[in-house]
Amino acid sequence: QVQLVESGGGVVQPGGSLRLSCVASGSIGLRNVMGWYRQAPEKERELVATKTSDGFTNYASSVKGRFTISRDNAKNMVFLQMSSLQSEDTAVYYCYYNTRGVRDESWGQGTQVTVSS
Repeated sequence: QVQLVESGGGVVQPGGSLRLSCVASGSIGLRNVMGWYRQAPEKERELVATKTSDGFTNYASSVKGRFTISRDNAKNMVFLQMSSLQSEDTAVYYCYYNTRGVRDESWGQGTQVTVSS
């Protein structure tokens, strides 16, 4: 069982930046993937970015070049640095965790990001 807690959401103007943080606790597997998904009103949850414990990254095309995912494996943390934010980035952002080879996955409670002038 893995628990995730996100922080860092808030309101930011278009073009601004924001950094999200997530801390994982519990039974952390040596090989795993952590990342971020988001869900806007009336839309399905979508992948934003993920990063494996050995450094492989994956980004949604809509955020590539603007968002950067990073990890601190010693602290079981994952971060999402968001730059050049647009109104379309407004959503609830969820931290994600999965141990490789295990079907079950873990989700944080979500943190609201609102981009508005």
